[in-house]
Amino acid sequence: MHEIQTLTLALPFRLGTVNCYLVKTETGFILIDTGGSKQRGTLEQALANAGCQPGDLKLIILTHGDFDHTGNVAYLRQKFGAPIAMHRDDAGMLERGDMFSNRKRGNFLLRIISSTLFGFGKSQRCQPDLYVEEGDDFLAYGFDAQVIQIPGHSLGSIGILTADGDLFCGDLLENTEQDQPALGAIMDDPAAASASVEKLSGLAIRTVYPGHGQPFPMQGFK
Repeated sequence: MHEIQTLTLALPFRLGTVNCYLVKTETGFILIDTGGSKQRGTLEQALANAGCQPGDLKLIILTHGDFDHTGNVAYLRQKFGAPIAMHRDDAGMLERGDMFSNRKRGNFLLRIISSTLFGFGKSQRCQPDLYVEEGDDFLAYGFDAQVIQIPGHSLGSIGILTADGDLFCGDLLENTEQDQPALGAIMDDPAAASASVEKLSGLAIRTVYPGHGQPFPMQGFK
């Protein structure tokens, strides 16, 4: 059994919000995504309020490599001693601070300003401790869930599907417009994204926890 707490952090310049998910298991906590570094104090307070102290955080899972999801991961690993797991295809984004390292549609201007926009400097860069792929599970960390590869937003985007049917989908799906779940607004590879959505339709998913917007029942996605 597990409990899920949504930690919603503001993005800079009123660009909306991003979600992190703190999962409480029988043996500790799992954090899925970490928000941007400019909201670090808010995230730390939320973790403290949930009773998550150094030693209690067993694993940090990154659904993909964008700065608004990875901005606090290096800091949290140092503070809590928790290893970092992500897909290898997005690792260059975290290691080099290049949000377009694996994308087809690189934007030169965004490449220059994005790290400054989200506060992702050299101190935020690091190497993952664990590379995960389709079908890998997290039982060793007390979390009954497995990896689902769902490229589209980025090549290394993954979903985390629990045994209870909860899916953490990163930015493949979102629910930001009047409770109308939809494909994420930014897709680097639309064909891959469509294939990923089709893949999800064949899985036993109860509730979707997106990177942006409110969680929603999978049956509400069309």
